[in-house]
Amino acid sequence: MRQILFTFLALAFAAVKAHAGEPGEPVPLTLEQALQTALSENASVRVADLEIQRTGYARKGTYAALFPQIDGSGSYQRTIKKQVMYMDFDMSKMMGGGASDASAGDTGTASKASDGIEVGRWNTWSAGVSASMPLVNAQLWKSLKISDQDVELAVEKARASRLETVTQVKKAYYTVLLAKEACNVYKSVYDNAVENLELTQKKFNAQRASELDLTRAKTAVANAVPNVYEAANNVEISLWQLKAVMGVALDSNIDVAGVLTDYADRMLTEAVPDADLSGNSTLRQLGIQSQQLADAVRVQQYANIPSLALAFNYSLNAMTNDFNFSEYRWSPYSFVGLSLNIPIFAGGKRTNSVKAARLQAEELDIQRENTERQLQIAIRQYVGTMDTAIKSYASAGSAVETATKAYNIARQAYDVGRSTLTDLNDAQLALTQSRLGVCQAIYSYLSAKSDLEGTIGADFTDNNARNE
Repeated sequence: MRQILFTFLALAFAAVKAHAGEPGEPVPLTLEQALQTALSENASVRVADLEIQRTGYARKGTYAALFPQIDGSGSYQRTIKKQVMYMDFDMSKMMGGGASDASAGDTGTASKASDGIEVGRWNTWSAGVSASMPLVNAQLWKSLKISDQDVELAVEKARASRLETVTQVKKAYYTVLLAKEACNVYKSVYDNAVENLELTQKKFNAQRASELDLTRAKTAVANAVPNVYEAANNVEISLWQLKAVMGVALDSNIDVAGVLTDYADRMLTEAVPDADLSGNSTLRQLGIQSQQLADAVRVQQYANIPSLALAFNYSLNAMTNDFNFSEYRWSPYSFVGLSLNIPIFAGGKRTNSVKAARLQAEELDIQRENTERQLQIAIRQYVGTMDTAIKSYASAGSAVETATKAYNIARQAYDVGRSTLTDLNDAQLALTQSRLGVCQAIYSYLSAKSDLEGTIGADFTDNNARNE
């Protein structure tokens, strides 16, 4: 029977290594190392960092509105049909000569005047430079403040991504530890089932046990095998999930360091974090958005304030009938001036825009209040789960001691024939449940604590820096 156990375990570990895809022993990672890796490799964190850079560039682009805007221009026009100019006076009087000459040429002159005079030339060239700069524009200045808040919001969203990543990595890490503990428990159950089968086989050969007991012992071994397979598969799946949230390749040959019971003392000695929502990223983002909407209301109000701008223009123009550039006569034209814009009437557009912005700000205030209420409920749930887990751990620990003692007694009693295999299996089941109960209590505490720290905004990076 020992050979059966060794053969099964060898196959199980071979399957795990085949999934890993890399030879050699896996590299154990502590929780801190896993977190540091995730904060540099996780996809959401990297995207959030790029978003900060994007909003930074957008802010610089907004500030460019304060500087002079300089543009160059150039154009060429080819006249297809020239304009015709008509004059309402007698062209003959503008010319010299006697009355008879005027009388003789009266008809011809009138005819020419009625045809009009073509003006302009066939080619028109122009080139120039223009510049403008706002001098007084309250609406623009307030818009610049909103662009600063966009960067601040992007930074807070990046912090939220980090907090979420830290929470996911912690819970995934603890899930691997729980899966490994469960796997060890089911392997222990399998070992006990094999030992019981060997003992029952000896007793059956000595005619001290019935065939029914032998069949039950074989059934117990057979039932333990799928549990071990499933537990080993859960370990592998939980490792994949950990690698995914860390942002590393799924075929990376890594493992978690330590065991779940290493965190048991922390449960009993650590104080529950204060339920302070000042560090909650969601509320911080809503606070920044509230400031943006308040400034947006002012932006709409400032649309009623006059604005003043400075303008400059310099251009060169040439009109010719040929393409002899060296003989062109370029005529310069330039001006500098101030442009004052006084809003008077826009059909109520500005007033309605102010009202809409105020309503949007009120909506956000309601959303913020409701979000804070939901977060308070979540915090109470996490604290309650942690308190329940501590109590469950104490009870499960006592149950393990009692179940272990009961199993040893049942094993000895079965060995001497004072109890049945059914009693021994019942004791084994109770021991298994109590051991799993201890692991589940520790995991529930750690998982709830991770959610609580993520909710209150306990930044892993900040805490790590303070500890150093």
